[in-house]
Amino acid sequence: MILKSIIRHYVPHSAIRAVRRVYYWPGDFLDGALKKRPELTPPRALSRYVGEGDFKSVGETYAKWIIELAGLAKKDRILDVGCGIGRMAVPLISYLETEGVYEGFDVVAEGIEWCDKNITGKHPSFRFRVADIYNKQYNPKGKVASSEYRFPYDDGYFDVVFLGSVFTHMRPDDTVHYVHEISRVLKNGGRCFATFFILNAESLASIESGRSSLDFQHPLDACLTIDKRTPERAIGYHEGAVREMFGKERLAVIEPVRFGSWSGRGGCLGYQDIIIAKKTDTSDLLAFVP
Repeated sequence: MILKSIIRHYVPHSAIRAVRRVYYWPGDFLDGALKKRPELTPPRALSRYVGEGDFKSVGETYAKWIIELAGLAKKDRILDVGCGIGRMAVPLISYLETEGVYEGFDVVAEGIEWCDKNITGKHPSFRFRVADIYNKQYNPKGKVASSEYRFPYDDGYFDVVFLGSVFTHMRPDDTVHYVHEISRVLKNGGRCFATFFILNAESLASIESGRSSLDFQHPLDACLTIDKRTPERAIGYHEGAVREMFGKERLAVIEPVRFGSWSGRGGCLGYQDIIIAKKTDTSDLLAFVP
């Protein structure tokens, strides 16, 4: 754990990716030579940068939740913010019908290149873009700040916007801007599925008692982080602040919030907290009932 922390602090992510390619090269070479890698499954060296867990099973699980909780229909248009290497796109290929559209963007060009070649080439309604957004870990040469990035899509275009483990690594100003952009590109009645680390009385008590797997102790504007040196490693938002951010952009939180197991809770759907919000008319926001 100490070694991993040192690496996160001091080693550029581009260097980590290079080492990862070397480390996984023998297995990736054999998978390709023996044709053992399933179709639409990226090499291990690529799939490891999108997070923990198995590429296929994690993607299928989230796709199931998006369909069941956010009501993604077969003919809908979905935007995947921070799409990585297509982990969410792959399970949706067999679900979305011809009229359905998937769009994704990410700051890591390497992942988008793989998606363009392996997914869009066979499924043209699945499209991917590189977002040249500055990110200390993943895109240190990015030219645009997150707080200034305009999603490259028309107003009211999408039925569902998905953000998995995005706001958990974003500072407040950037998050406020992204919530505005989400509302802009959503249709009226469209839904947002986003994961957070939500701070409230229960999760803060768990942190205090040591039951939480994340120790949010360091103030960061209106949030808390686990790491003063690299705050983006994990950022926790107070529940009231999240509801206020969403409400100001006509996004009504659909109850209940699905709290995750990160804080030591039992019987949870997933590790991170899940919020589903629906874009509604301003006049209906306070009275909205799912």
